[in-house]
Amino acid sequence: MARITIIETGAVPRKHRERHGSFPDMFERMIRTEDSSAAFDVVSIPDGEALPDPRQLEAILITGAAAGVYDGLDWIAPLEEFVRTAHANKTPMVGVCFGHQLIAQALGGTVRKSDKGWGIGRHVYQVAPNNGVIGGEQLAIACSHQDQVIEPPQDARTILYSEFAPHAGLLYANGTTLSVQPHPEFDKSFAQVCCELREGHAPDNVVAAAKASLAEPLDSAKLGGAITRFLTRPATTS
Repeated sequence: MARITIIETGAVPRKHRERHGSFPDMFERMIRTEDSSAAFDVVSIPDGEALPDPRQLEAILITGAAAGVYDGLDWIAPLEEFVRTAHANKTPMVGVCFGHQLIAQALGGTVRKSDKGWGIGRHVYQVAPNNGVIGGEQLAIACSHQDQVIEPPQDARTILYSEFAPHAGLLYANGTTLSVQPHPEFDKSFAQVCCELREGHAPDNVVAAAKASLAEPLDSAKLGGAITRFLTRPATTS
């Protein structure tokens, strides 16, 4: 049985939490769809909980957040050090959205607010061939972000990309660190909530197109399954 430690870096707005749950709740549902035996621990940064020693963990998943990785909040530098330790220790680790950006920044990449504006709704990403983690040629996944990885770390290979987000998925050379920009843990109803939350912040036409895009199918289960297998596969010795 795999035991995954979820690092919660942001909170679902209170009025939506009763229906949709927290971000860890969403990831637990996603992972249990692929592996019903998985067990979870949650470390909540918004609740002030301390980060554990990543060398003592079986697997790590870092969630999304409203914060920017460059915001200088007092918990970001310790989380970056946590990431560097986990990466060096080859502890299986996945980051999604903010987690994707935080891992990239911690390991030498560049993240900033994109001049392309908001990415919301259903986006289609190309999958790099023969990457060993994510199958198929393309995936349609919900996203919600302005910030992007502009320059990946030197030891990261881009395995998921689009015109809007050229570095939407990174696989690191150590073979145990993976991160993605879009949200496979979001169902369509919460992806719609994310679109609504951007009203008044993103251009009206962008919000309208994003809402309409969610009428089309999502490949969330495919990416969620790939992430689950990455986190729960048996450890190998080098």
